[in-house]
Amino acid sequence: MKHTLLVLLALVATLGLRAGDIALPSPRQTGGMPLMEALAKRQSIREYDTRELSRQQLSDLLWATFGINRPDGRRTAPTANNRQEFDLYVVLPAGAYRYDAAANTLVLVTSEDIRDQIAGRRFAAAPVQLLYVADLARRSEKDESQKLLLAHIDCGYLSQNTGLFCASEGLATCPRATLQREVAAEKLRLRPDQRILLAHSIGYPKP
Repeated sequence: MKHTLLVLLALVATLGLRAGDIALPSPRQTGGMPLMEALAKRQSIREYDTRELSRQQLSDLLWATFGINRPDGRRTAPTANNRQEFDLYVVLPAGAYRYDAAANTLVLVTSEDIRDQIAGRRFAAAPVQLLYVADLARRSEKDESQKLLLAHIDCGYLSQNTGLFCASEGLATCPRATLQREVAAEKLRLRPDQRILLAHSIGYPKP
């Protein structure tokens, strides 16, 4: 038993993971619904089945939203001056995580299920709450309002990627600007210059 535990700890160290982090499978970058069909099916759905998404689905979702799609580190969504100021936080029944796109890993932030605390009863049934967090320290503009304006514009690109992916995969989603930001910021241990701009509730449609 002791030997098995040592082997597991060594494996975790080798992979660069901490206990509780989740290594995602490689995202599937081919297939899916044709773009025009996905556009025709894109809609906001506010009632969710409690069935959880697979790790493959999470990997594909996060890559589609803001993953790395070129060798130089550029992403599936544009950002002004390529500042890449967004971090994606994934709130699941098992806890809350930060998406590390380079490592394709979910980095554990808290093992507490905080969906109900941040999303409210109507949306908390969704197994995935995806939060779009702008790190304004990564933007070079001196004017705070200009930083926020560009971050909000960039957030729209990420949100549309999420919506089209969900339409293609037959998943339900709804973008939400209304959420408990102060509670979420505390639970996710965000700095003052990290701002939660938007959330998407994601899951299977309720039968």
